[in-house]
Amino acid sequence: MKPTRIIDGKAFAAGVRVRLAAKVAELKERHGVTPGLAVVLVGQDPASQVYVRNKERQTEEVGMNSFAHHMVATTAEAELLALIADLNGRDDVDGILVQLPVPPQINSDQVIRAIDPTKDVDGFHPTNVGLLVTGGEGVAPCTPFGCLALLKDHFGAQGLAGKSAVVVGRSNIVGKPMAQLLLRESCTVTMAHSRTQDLPAVCRGADILVAAVGQPGLVKADWIKPGGVVIDVGINRIEGPDGKAHLAGDVDFAAALKVASAITPVPGGVGPMTIAMLLRNTLAACLTRRAITDIDMKDV
Repeated sequence: MKPTRIIDGKAFAAGVRVRLAAKVAELKERHGVTPGLAVVLVGQDPASQVYVRNKERQTEEVGMNSFAHHMVATTAEAELLALIADLNGRDDVDGILVQLPVPPQINSDQVIRAIDPTKDVDGFHPTNVGLLVTGGEGVAPCTPFGCLALLKDHFGAQGLAGKSAVVVGRSNIVGKPMAQLLLRESCTVTMAHSRTQDLPAVCRGADILVAAVGQPGLVKADWIKPGGVVIDVGINRIEGPDGKAHLAGDVDFAAALKVASAITPVPGGVGPMTIAMLLRNTLAACLTRRAITDIDMKDV
Protein backbone atom coordinates (compact mmCIF):
# COMPACT_ATOMS: atom_id res chain seq x y z
CA MET A 1 0.00 0.00 0.00
CA LYS A 2 1.23 3.51 -0.86
CA PRO A 3 2.04 5.94 1.97
CA THR A 4 -1.02 7.73 3.30
CA ARG A 5 -1.52 11.16 1.79
CA ILE A 6 -2.02 13.95 4.32
CA ILE A 7 -4.67 16.27 2.86
CA ASP A 8 -3.34 19.75 3.59
CA GLY A 9 -6.43 21.89 4.20
CA LYS A 10 -4.32 24.87 5.26
CA ALA A 11 -2.52 25.01 1.92
CA PHE A 12 -5.70 24.37 -0.05
CA ALA A 13 -7.54 27.15 1.81
CA ALA A 14 -4.68 29.55 1.10
CA GLY A 15 -5.07 28.76 -2.60
CA VAL A 16 -8.82 29.40 -2.40
CA ARG A 17 -8.15 32.81 -0.84
CA VAL A 18 -5.66 33.72 -3.57
CA ARG A 19 -8.20 32.86 -6.27
CA LEU A 20 -10.94 34.72 -4.38
CA ALA A 21 -8.76 37.83 -4.14
CA ALA A 22 -8.30 37.75 -7.90
CA LYS A 23 -12.08 37.46 -8.44
CA VAL A 24 -12.78 40.30 -6.01
CA ALA A 25 -10.27 42.51 -7.84
CA GLU A 26 -11.91 41.59 -11.14
CA LEU A 27 -15.34 42.44 -9.71
CA LYS A 28 -14.12 45.83 -8.51
CA GLU A 29 -12.52 46.62 -11.87
CA ARG A 30 -15.50 45.57 -13.99
CA HIS A 31 -18.40 46.68 -11.82
CA GLY A 32 -17.04 48.94 -9.08
CA VAL A 33 -18.47 46.57 -6.46
CA THR A 34 -16.78 45.38 -3.26
CA PRO A 35 -18.41 42.41 -1.46
CA GLY A 36 -19.16 43.03 2.21
CA LEU A 37 -19.35 40.53 5.09
CA ALA A 38 -20.93 41.46 8.41
CA VAL A 39 -19.95 39.29 11.39
CA VAL A 40 -21.90 39.60 14.63
CA LEU A 41 -20.48 38.34 17.92
CA VAL A 42 -22.60 38.39 21.07
CA GLY A 43 -20.60 37.94 24.28
CA GLN A 44 -16.95 37.26 24.96
CA ASP A 45 -16.46 33.54 24.44
CA PRO A 46 -12.66 33.25 23.94
CA ALA A 47 -12.82 30.66 21.15
CA SER A 48 -15.47 32.65 19.31
CA GLN A 49 -13.44 35.84 19.65
CA VAL A 50 -10.40 34.20 18.05
CA TYR A 51 -12.52 32.73 15.27
CA VAL A 52 -14.22 36.06 14.54
CA ARG A 53 -10.88 37.90 14.45
CA ASN A 54 -9.60 35.38 11.90
CA LYS A 55 -12.71 35.87 9.78
CA GLU A 56 -12.37 39.64 9.86
CA ARG A 57 -8.67 39.51 8.97
CA GLN A 58 -9.09 37.07 6.08
CA THR A 59 -12.10 38.99 4.73
CA GLU A 60 -9.94 42.09 4.41
CA GLU A 61 -7.00 40.12 2.99
CA VAL A 62 -9.04 39.02 -0.04
CA GLY A 63 -10.18 42.60 -0.64
CA MET A 64 -13.69 42.43 0.79
CA ASN A 65 -15.24 44.86 3.25
CA SER A 66 -15.50 43.56 6.81
CA PHE A 67 -18.21 44.89 9.11
CA ALA A 68 -17.72 43.79 12.72
CA HIS A 69 -20.48 44.04 15.29
CA HIS A 70 -19.49 43.03 18.83
CA MET A 71 -22.38 43.01 21.32
CA VAL A 72 -22.29 42.43 25.08
CA ALA A 73 -23.35 39.07 26.52
CA THR A 74 -26.49 40.60 28.07
CA THR A 75 -27.82 41.78 24.69
CA ALA A 76 -31.56 41.16 24.37
CA GLU A 77 -32.84 39.04 21.51
CA ALA A 78 -34.89 41.97 20.19
CA GLU A 79 -31.74 44.10 19.96
CA LEU A 80 -29.90 41.44 17.98
CA LEU A 81 -32.87 40.94 15.66
CA ALA A 82 -33.01 44.71 15.08
CA LEU A 83 -29.35 44.69 14.05
CA ILE A 84 -29.97 41.80 11.66
CA ALA A 85 -32.92 43.66 10.13
CA ASP A 86 -30.66 46.66 9.55
CA LEU A 87 -27.96 44.49 7.94
CA ASN A 88 -30.59 42.80 5.74
CA GLY A 89 -31.48 46.20 4.33
CA ARG A 90 -27.94 47.43 3.69
CA ASP A 91 -26.81 47.20 0.07
CA ASP A 92 -23.12 47.16 1.03
CA VAL A 93 -23.60 43.99 3.08
CA ASP A 94 -23.72 40.81 0.98
CA GLY A 95 -23.20 38.27 3.75
CA ILE A 96 -24.34 38.10 7.37
CA LEU A 97 -22.91 35.70 9.92
CA VAL A 98 -23.97 35.56 13.57
CA GLN A 99 -21.32 33.63 15.49
CA LEU A 100 -22.81 30.67 17.36
CA PRO A 101 -23.38 29.84 20.12
CA VAL A 102 -25.32 32.88 21.33
CA PRO A 103 -26.11 33.55 25.03
CA PRO A 104 -29.05 31.60 26.54
CA GLN A 105 -31.51 34.52 26.47
CA ILE A 106 -31.35 34.48 22.65
CA ASN A 107 -33.09 31.84 20.52
CA SER A 108 -30.56 30.82 17.87
CA ASP A 109 -33.28 29.44 15.57
CA GLN A 110 -35.02 32.81 15.61
CA VAL A 111 -31.75 34.51 14.78
CA ILE A 112 -31.01 32.19 11.86
CA ARG A 113 -34.52 32.63 10.43
CA ALA A 114 -34.20 36.43 10.69
CA ILE A 115 -31.27 36.57 8.26
CA ASP A 116 -32.15 37.25 4.62
CA PRO A 117 -31.58 33.86 2.91
CA THR A 118 -29.69 35.57 0.08
CA LYS A 119 -27.23 36.93 2.70
CA ASP A 120 -27.09 33.74 4.80
CA VAL A 121 -23.47 32.84 4.03
CA ASP A 122 -23.46 30.22 6.81
CA GLY A 123 -26.10 28.24 4.89
CA PHE A 124 -28.22 27.62 8.00
CA HIS A 125 -31.47 29.38 7.01
CA PRO A 126 -34.35 26.90 6.42
CA THR A 127 -34.67 28.19 2.85
CA ASN A 128 -31.06 27.28 2.06
CA VAL A 129 -31.36 23.97 3.88
CA GLY A 130 -34.41 23.14 1.77
CA LEU A 131 -32.67 24.14 -1.45
CA LEU A 132 -29.72 21.91 -0.59
CA VAL A 133 -32.00 18.93 0.01
CA THR A 134 -34.07 19.48 -3.14
CA GLY A 135 -31.15 20.21 -5.45
CA GLY A 136 -31.77 23.94 -5.78
CA GLU A 137 -29.29 26.80 -5.97
CA GLY A 138 -28.88 27.68 -2.32
CA VAL A 139 -25.94 28.32 0.03
CA ALA A 140 -24.08 25.29 1.39
CA PRO A 141 -22.81 25.39 5.01
CA CYS A 142 -19.14 26.28 5.06
CA THR A 143 -17.56 23.30 6.86
CA PRO A 144 -19.17 20.51 4.79
CA PHE A 145 -18.68 22.62 1.65
CA GLY A 146 -14.99 22.79 2.52
CA CYS A 147 -14.88 19.02 3.09
CA LEU A 148 -16.39 18.47 -0.34
CA ALA A 149 -13.84 20.78 -1.96
CA LEU A 150 -10.99 18.76 -0.39
CA LEU A 151 -12.54 15.49 -1.58
CA LYS A 152 -13.10 16.73 -5.14
CA ASP A 153 -9.51 17.95 -5.29
CA HIS A 154 -8.21 14.64 -3.94
CA PHE A 155 -10.13 12.44 -6.39
CA GLY A 156 -9.62 14.81 -9.31
CA ALA A 157 -10.85 13.56 -12.69
CA GLN A 158 -11.89 10.26 -11.11
CA GLY A 159 -14.68 12.10 -9.31
CA LEU A 160 -16.87 10.92 -6.44
CA ALA A 161 -19.69 9.28 -8.39
CA GLY A 162 -20.48 5.76 -7.23
CA LYS A 163 -18.29 5.89 -4.15
CA SER A 164 -19.63 4.58 -0.85
CA ALA A 165 -19.62 7.36 1.75
CA VAL A 166 -20.34 7.13 5.47
CA VAL A 167 -20.97 10.29 7.50
CA VAL A 168 -20.65 9.75 11.25
CA GLY A 169 -22.65 12.47 12.98
CA ARG A 170 -26.05 13.96 12.16
CA SER A 171 -25.77 17.60 13.21
CA ASN A 172 -27.49 20.32 11.22
CA ILE A 173 -24.16 22.14 10.86
CA VAL A 174 -22.02 19.33 9.42
CA GLY A 175 -23.48 15.82 9.28
CA LYS A 176 -26.78 16.37 7.49
CA PRO A 177 -25.54 18.89 4.90
CA MET A 178 -22.42 16.79 4.30
CA ALA A 179 -24.62 13.83 3.39
CA GLN A 180 -26.65 15.98 0.99
CA LEU A 181 -23.54 17.35 -0.71
CA LEU A 182 -22.19 13.83 -1.20
CA LEU A 183 -25.53 12.71 -2.63
CA ARG A 184 -25.28 15.55 -5.13
CA GLU A 185 -21.99 14.05 -6.27
CA SER A 186 -23.76 10.70 -6.81
CA CYS A 187 -22.17 8.96 -3.85
CA THR A 188 -24.03 6.19 -2.06
CA VAL A 189 -24.41 7.74 1.37
CA THR A 190 -24.98 6.21 4.80
CA MET A 191 -25.58 8.46 7.81
CA ALA A 192 -24.33 6.91 11.03
CA HIS A 193 -24.73 8.14 14.59
CA SER A 194 -24.72 7.16 18.26
CA ARG A 195 -27.52 4.62 17.80
CA THR A 196 -26.14 2.94 14.70
CA GLN A 197 -25.77 -0.77 15.27
CA ASP A 198 -22.22 -2.08 14.81
CA LEU A 199 -20.84 1.34 13.88
CA PRO A 200 -17.31 0.01 13.17
CA ALA A 201 -18.68 -2.41 10.55
CA VAL A 202 -20.71 0.36 8.90
CA CYS A 203 -17.63 2.56 8.71
CA ARG A 204 -15.49 -0.24 7.25
CA GLY A 205 -17.66 -0.22 4.13
CA ALA A 206 -16.82 3.38 3.27
CA ASP A 207 -14.64 4.54 0.41
CA ILE A 208 -15.09 7.98 2.00
CA LEU A 209 -15.45 8.27 5.78
CA VAL A 210 -16.41 11.63 7.29
CA ALA A 211 -16.16 11.82 11.10
CA ALA A 212 -18.07 14.71 12.69
CA VAL A 213 -19.14 13.73 16.18
CA GLY A 214 -16.93 15.67 18.61
CA GLN A 215 -15.48 12.61 20.35
CA PRO A 216 -11.67 12.53 20.32
CA GLY A 217 -10.17 9.37 18.86
CA LEU A 218 -13.55 7.68 18.36
CA VAL A 219 -12.71 6.22 14.94
CA LYS A 220 -10.09 3.49 15.25
CA ALA A 221 -7.88 2.00 12.57
CA ASP A 222 -10.04 -1.12 12.25
CA TRP A 223 -13.07 1.08 11.49
CA ILE A 224 -11.42 2.25 8.27
CA LYS A 225 -11.59 0.44 4.95
CA PRO A 226 -8.05 -0.27 3.68
CA GLY A 227 -7.35 2.45 1.14
CA GLY A 228 -10.32 4.55 2.25
CA VAL A 229 -10.25 8.35 2.40
CA VAL A 230 -10.90 9.90 5.83
CA ILE A 231 -12.16 13.43 6.47
CA ASP A 232 -11.82 14.29 10.17
CA VAL A 233 -14.08 17.23 11.11
CA GLY A 234 -13.56 16.86 14.85
CA ILE A 235 -11.83 19.65 16.76
CA ASN A 236 -11.51 18.54 20.38
CA ARG A 237 -9.39 20.13 23.09
CA ILE A 238 -7.76 17.46 25.23
CA GLU A 239 -5.00 17.44 27.81
CA GLY A 240 -1.78 15.83 26.66
CA PRO A 241 0.82 13.90 28.69
CA ASP A 242 2.61 17.19 29.32
CA GLY A 243 -0.50 18.63 30.96
CA LYS A 244 -1.04 21.12 28.14
CA ALA A 245 -4.23 21.28 26.08
CA HIS A 246 -3.98 20.45 22.40
CA LEU A 247 -6.33 19.74 19.52
CA ALA A 248 -7.35 16.23 18.51
CA GLY A 249 -9.73 14.95 15.88
CA ASP A 250 -12.47 12.34 15.99
CA VAL A 251 -10.10 9.84 14.34
CA ASP A 252 -7.12 8.04 15.90
CA PHE A 253 -4.78 9.76 13.45
CA ALA A 254 -1.59 7.79 14.07
CA ALA A 255 -3.38 4.46 13.71
CA ALA A 256 -5.37 5.62 10.67
CA LEU A 257 -2.15 6.43 8.82
CA LYS A 258 -1.53 2.69 8.56
CA VAL A 259 -4.85 2.00 6.83
CA ALA A 260 -6.25 5.01 4.98
CA SER A 261 -5.00 6.15 1.57
CA ALA A 262 -5.59 9.80 2.55
CA ILE A 263 -6.65 11.68 5.67
CA THR A 264 -7.09 15.24 6.91
CA PRO A 265 -5.02 16.17 9.98
CA VAL A 266 -6.25 18.04 13.05
CA PRO A 267 -5.35 20.85 13.13
CA GLY A 268 -4.61 21.94 9.56
CA GLY A 269 -7.22 19.91 7.71
CA VAL A 270 -10.88 20.86 7.60
CA GLY A 271 -10.60 23.85 9.98
CA PRO A 272 -8.93 26.33 7.59
CA MET A 273 -11.45 25.44 4.88
CA THR A 274 -14.41 26.77 6.89
CA ILE A 275 -13.39 30.43 6.65
CA ALA A 276 -12.21 30.03 3.04
CA MET A 277 -15.64 28.72 2.00
CA LEU A 278 -17.36 31.44 4.05
CA LEU A 279 -15.53 34.00 1.91
CA ARG A 280 -16.42 32.10 -1.24
CA ASN A 281 -20.08 32.07 -0.18
CA THR A 282 -19.91 35.83 0.41
CA LEU A 283 -18.57 36.53 -3.08
CA ALA A 284 -21.17 34.19 -4.60
CA ALA A 285 -23.93 35.95 -2.63
CA CYS A 286 -22.70 39.31 -3.90
CA LEU A 287 -22.82 38.12 -7.51
CA THR A 288 -26.26 36.53 -7.12
CA ARG A 289 -27.83 39.52 -5.36
CA ARG A 290 -26.58 41.88 -8.05
CA ALA A 291 -27.28 39.53 -10.99
CA ILE A 292 -23.61 39.73 -12.08
CA THR A 293 -22.88 36.85 -14.44
CA ASP A 294 -19.50 37.65 -16.01
CA ILE A 295 -17.41 36.60 -12.96
CA ASP A 296 -16.76 32.84 -13.19
CA MET A 297 -16.74 31.09 -9.80
CA LYS A 298 -16.13 27.57 -11.10
CA ASP A 299 -12.39 27.71 -10.64
CA VAL A 300 -12.44 29.06 -7.07
